[in-house]
Amino acid sequence: QVQLVESGGGLVQPGGSLRLSCAASGSAVSIHAMGWYRQAPGKKRELVAVVTSGGSANYVDSVKGRFTISRDSAKNTVYLQMNSLRPEDTAVYYCNAVWGSTYTNAWGQGTQVTVSS
Repeated sequence: QVQLVESGGGLVQPGGSLRLSCAASGSAVSIHAMGWYRQAPGKKRELVAVVTSGGSANYVDSVKGRFTISRDSAKNTVYLQMNSLRPEDTAVYYCNAVWGSTYTNAWGQGTQVTVSS
């Protein structure tokens, strides 16, 4: 089993920055990819960014050039640096990990990001 603990959400003004962190813990398993999803009120959960165990990163178009995902494999931790935040980035952000031989999904509890003046 893999457990995910997120931190770093909060309230920020438009144009500001936040950094989210997500630490994975559990028995020794292979984590294939870690990423961040978000869900705004009344909308479906969407993938924001993902990084594979090989270091390849992908982003949803709306955050390209503003968000950066990184991973510390030794610590099983993934980060999301969010710059130039916009009100439309407001959502609950969820950490995700894909792990094990069956590519099981694990989810964090979610952290609120609010971009407002």
